[in-house]
Amino acid sequence: QVQLVESGGGLVQPGGSLRLSCAASGSIFSINTMGWYRHTPGKERDLVATITKYGSTNYADSVKGRFTISRDNAKNTVNLQMNSLKPEDTAVYYCNLLQRGFAYWGQGTQVTVSS
Repeated sequence: QVQLVESGGGLVQPGGSLRLSCAASGSIFSINTMGWYRHTPGKERDLVATITKYGSTNYADSVKGRFTISRDNAKNTVNLQMNSLKPEDTAVYYCNLLQRGFAYWGQGTQVTVSS
């Protein structure tokens, strides 16, 4: 079993910054990809960013240049630094871990960008 616990969501004004963190525990294998997805009502859960064990990253076009994903392999954590936030970034953000063909999800953390 794998458990993912997110933290760092909240309310921020447009143009502001937030940092999301996720800690993974349980049966973590050395080869995996961690990432962040987000969901807004009426839409599917969308990829925000992913990062492999070796540091290769992938970003949604909508967040490129504003968001930065990073990870600490020794601690099994993944972070998402979000800058220049826009109202359209408002969503529930979910941490994800993919290993050996299985996907694990955190409980989600709300990010609201509003003045």
